[in-house]
Amino acid sequence: MPDDTIAPEESASMPRLSSNLKLRLISGSVLAAVAFGLAYWGPMAFAFLLLVCAVVISWEWGRLVRGASFDLGFFVHAIAVAGAIVLAGAGYAALGLAVLLVAAITLIPLYFGHGARLSALGVFYVGLPALALLWMRSDEPFGFTAVLFIFAVVWSSDIAAYAAGRIIGGPKLWPAVSPNKTWAGLMGALCAGAVSGVVFSMLEPEAGAVRLVLLGLALAFVAQAGDLAESALKRHFHLKDASELIPGHGGFMDRMDSIVAVAVVSGLMALAIDPHAPARALLFGF
Repeated sequence: MPDDTIAPEESASMPRLSSNLKLRLISGSVLAAVAFGLAYWGPMAFAFLLLVCAVVISWEWGRLVRGASFDLGFFVHAIAVAGAIVLAGAGYAALGLAVLLVAAITLIPLYFGHGARLSALGVFYVGLPALALLWMRSDEPFGFTAVLFIFAVVWSSDIAAYAAGRIIGGPKLWPAVSPNKTWAGLMGALCAGAVSGVVFSMLEPEAGAVRLVLLGLALAFVAQAGDLAESALKRHFHLKDASELIPGHGGFMDRMDSIVAVAVVSGLMALAIDPHAPARALLFGF
């Protein structure tokens, strides 16, 4: 996810900023349309989208934490998350989780003393949100609505944080990790999450406006936390972007950082409420 405000060196070059913003809007709109279309199409189409994103992020993770593109760790990582997604798509999400665990354990001796913990963590960073999203999408008839709610909260809070940071500015949120993010941006993100809850309460009145507004607020906060966590990881390795695969945005990790966090938290909430109907559990509660 992008920082809220303009970096000082960029503010002096408005033509370049305008061109970059236009590129970001175009590529972001295309990505959103693809994600929406495949999620609407059905669980199998959505599983294909998740598989592609997971393999790419596995590659980006290896470049980030090990400085390698197609090493043995990448193949262990990518095959494991791909296998877990296939198993989850076939209705065996628990078995997919076991595959992720085996892969993470396998990576530790492979890179012992050379980024072993982060290599193992990457399996769960990529695999868990993919399993959570596919698990919820497969829960009909509310699967698509639940996934769309997650997307709406993340996308709207992303846009609102950027807009509020640009327009209002003010004190920095955590300059040591992300120097351009502001408290105004965080407040904008939370407001957008609440608005998403209001909108979805109109689509699903039985879910209750208060519940969905509170859920939207909570997930918007999680989205910002996920963004900051990925910023901290990139700063640790002295990198601005995970890759340059998405014009104007950086890499897939840079776009999916908030969705990763929100998907995992949403999945845990659904698991605690009703593991047999995760989408309904997320939207309607007990």
